[in-house]
Amino acid sequence: MSVLTRTQRPELSQDRAASPRPPINWGRVVAWTSLVVLLIVTLFPFYWMLRTSLSNNRSLASEAGSLLPADFTLGAFQRVLGMASTEEALAEGGSGANVNFWLYLRNSIIVATVVTVGQLFFCAMAAYAFARLRWPGRNKVFFLFLTALMVPPIFTTLPNFILIRDLGLLNTFAGIVLPTLFMTPFAVFFLRQFFLGLSREIEEAAMIDGAGHLRIFFRLTIPMASAPIATLAILTYINAWNDYMWPLLVGQEENVRVLTVALGVFRSQTPQGSPDWAGLMAATLIAALPIMILFAVLGRRVINSIGFSGIK
Repeated sequence: MSVLTRTQRPELSQDRAASPRPPINWGRVVAWTSLVVLLIVTLFPFYWMLRTSLSNNRSLASEAGSLLPADFTLGAFQRVLGMASTEEALAEGGSGANVNFWLYLRNSIIVATVVTVGQLFFCAMAAYAFARLRWPGRNKVFFLFLTALMVPPIFTTLPNFILIRDLGLLNTFAGIVLPTLFMTPFAVFFLRQFFLGLSREIEEAAMIDGAGHLRIFFRLTIPMASAPIATLAILTYINAWNDYMWPLLVGQEENVRVLTVALGVFRSQTPQGSPDWAGLMAATLIAALPIMILFAVLGRRVINSIGFSGIK
């Protein structure tokens, strides 16, 4: 038995050595190559923004095609954060314009936070009413409500501006947040899809114990819907943070100017004849960094929650 086993081992090793290599899956190679190229194309603007922000503004024109920072310096970030004097800014090719970065950052945080909290509260109640409460014409009203998804926001900008102006809310935080404070069609639809998938038995048991709809909503439905609510909070916060057109129309004064509008104003302030591209890219990078980190940390949760809610 031992002899046979010993004689079979070289044959087995030879068979394994002679076995053909698996064929190359060209479809997978093409897919991964396309994914890498797409990733590079997507991330390149962020790299170029970082490269420009680390450059000396005077050297950008002479080294426009270089992939590395032109005359590496942190002066752009110092100018944005108010750590550089006007003389130092002009010496590095800055425009001499000033950015009250911390004030604009505070305003953006206030606006995005108020809009997010308001939408979560009111949209959750509206979605619960459409998903759980039974009242005449519920489906027809919901269909009519969803038609607002097909209306471009630019169509409602002028009526909203006239209303805010007539209410005397121009250049106030209330005027900026009111049009999107209460609800949006997407948020209501998103939460309604999740509420429809919740078990009714738990709610029926709570009703038998004497709980009303408000108690069920706050004590049962909201805790069970924590994942999609967190996802909606992230999406709403990002959208409110990046909003530009509406805050530009109703928030011209500096005490309520948000960061996106301030960057546009900084871009147009050119006392030296040319924009401070390095300072502008540095301010844009700092403004986008919190949102990028937020989505990088919680992006998978957002995607999983959207798929679980039935949105394909």
